[in-house]
Amino acid sequence: MSKIKILSENLANQIAAGEVVERPASVVKEFVENAIDAGASRITVVVEGGGNRLIRVIDDGEGMDQDDILLSLERHATSKLQTADQLPRILTLGFRGEAIPSIASVSRLTITSRVAGAELGNQADIRFGQLRKVHEMGCSQGTVMEVRDLFGNVPARKKFLKTSRTELSHIDEIIINSALAMPQLGLTYTVDGRDVWSFAPTGDTLASRVQHIMALQLRGEMIQLDCHLDGLSVHGYLLPPDEAAGAAARLRIFVNRRAVRDRMINHAVAEGMHNFLMKGRRPAGAVFLELDPELVDVNVHPTKQEIRFHQSQNIHQQIVMAVGQAMQRYQRQMQHAVFGRPVADENFSESRPAEQPQSPAVSWQLNEPSPVERSEITKVPLPFAARDLPGSEVARPAAKVLPAAEQAAERSGSEQKDVPSPFHFPAQPRSTHFRYVGQFMRCYLLCETEDGIAVIDQHAAHERLLFEQLKKQYQAMDLPGQTLLFPEMIECTPEQIDVLKKYDQEIARIGLVVQEFGGQSYVIKAVPAILSHLGAQEIIKGIFEHFLSREGRAKGAAMRMDDMLAVMACKAAVKAHDILQREEGEELLRKMEAADVFSHCPHGRPVVKIFSASEIKKWFFR
Repeated sequence: MSKIKILSENLANQIAAGEVVERPASVVKEFVENAIDAGASRITVVVEGGGNRLIRVIDDGEGMDQDDILLSLERHATSKLQTADQLPRILTLGFRGEAIPSIASVSRLTITSRVAGAELGNQADIRFGQLRKVHEMGCSQGTVMEVRDLFGNVPARKKFLKTSRTELSHIDEIIINSALAMPQLGLTYTVDGRDVWSFAPTGDTLASRVQHIMALQLRGEMIQLDCHLDGLSVHGYLLPPDEAAGAAARLRIFVNRRAVRDRMINHAVAEGMHNFLMKGRRPAGAVFLELDPELVDVNVHPTKQEIRFHQSQNIHQQIVMAVGQAMQRYQRQMQHAVFGRPVADENFSESRPAEQPQSPAVSWQLNEPSPVERSEITKVPLPFAARDLPGSEVARPAAKVLPAAEQAAERSGSEQKDVPSPFHFPAQPRSTHFRYVGQFMRCYLLCETEDGIAVIDQHAAHERLLFEQLKKQYQAMDLPGQTLLFPEMIECTPEQIDVLKKYDQEIARIGLVVQEFGGQSYVIKAVPAILSHLGAQEIIKGIFEHFLSREGRAKGAAMRMDDMLAVMACKAAVKAHDILQREEGEELLRKMEAADVFSHCPHGRPVVKIFSASEIKKWFFR
């Protein structure tokens, strides 16, 4: 007698349910997606008992007749896919035809539906995979899918469900994703008789939906994505870097209006916002990708939540570029809000070709740097003149503070490039919208605007300006170094020697000259001019820590150098509790106003906080 037997249809459906029906949220997802595919303009979702007791989804779509209701209970029965030629170009949300029979096999399912023009509708009653009856009845146009006692016949599955609160949170995600994917869709979600979400069927835009959903986190303007490159459209909204925190502030990704989970897209958005997000924070918002369906495979996961791209590297690069462009527009908006500077109507997608991405994370090529005119590079300012240059060719008394002109004269005989004093910038007119008041707590600059008060972190502001200048000089291979009067010897471990050999080009381009002396001994002959106030041993120790850290090894070359230049800028910038004269504060503000990027330090901390006049009046109940 044969050992191999064909499983019964009901048992096969129960096994399939283990793949496509993980929890009550899977049922809601299937029913809502089918309703959207049916052309519904309004959907109502009713849940009781965490989804175990009742799930009811009501839509006003095209509906089904009796034959279609019965066919929908068969495995692999679908109206959305007929031939194999259609498989590479799938645009509907549900197409596999497995979920409804699988759901019916582990629940008590009732389907009520009426097509347009029919006098009566039809209702089918299925109990744990067995069709009980089908009959005509009066009902509204559309479909009502009702599931009761989910997993009632498979207690082994039911006991693995989480608490009602957890299961409802998964359903909540399905509702939010559906509302974002279809802004024109009316959607109501009710739990145990209480309205949780209610989205109007008309008049909503994507922006209003994002604001509605993330209202608890959002306190400022959103960052708009709008980029069209090489057949790929990237649009949506990101939360400002300061707002990207909290459990609800997460990044939701949609590809051809399908909500998906994709690590590559997450990484690309994070890379585009590199040097704007604080450590530990991740991008938040809603990102939509529209591309040729043949370039994406949505049939790689039973629940259709994971996808694959045909040219993933190219798509990754374009997303990074789109996010980088959005951050540049965000800087223009910030300059208008802070300094009153007009927002230029720039079309980044037309002015910059796709093959030359300009985002901060991908703008450098180690072997072929982009050409930057020497005249456009502002020399990197040293920290305050009171900080000395130990071990340099020009020795100065430890406590002597020299004017900028005398410092320049002292350095004129040196072999190194001239490095100006902290805030020695060409005089530029600044708008009257912004008036410098003074320094507060030796950490912050207070400024009066036309409609309130701005508080600026002096260290974060100067750090960002130095970082942007260092990037330009690094790209142009013009980052100045300081030759040591007395070279210093160091003994390196095998790992450190490997760093010096593997990253020799990157290390040399930041102005650090380290040469082999024999065995494990190396000699430091020059250090970056901007860090020459530090000891050579401290500088090389920081370089080794950066390259040998787990985080540094995991990043690409561009992002790794971004982080190194950020550390250099941090060590060279004005510190908290440093006293700034009024002229220095004015110069720092002038430089911020003229800068392309100024809103956040390279480690993601905000530079400026504005308190509006109306907000201040509320403090005093005026």
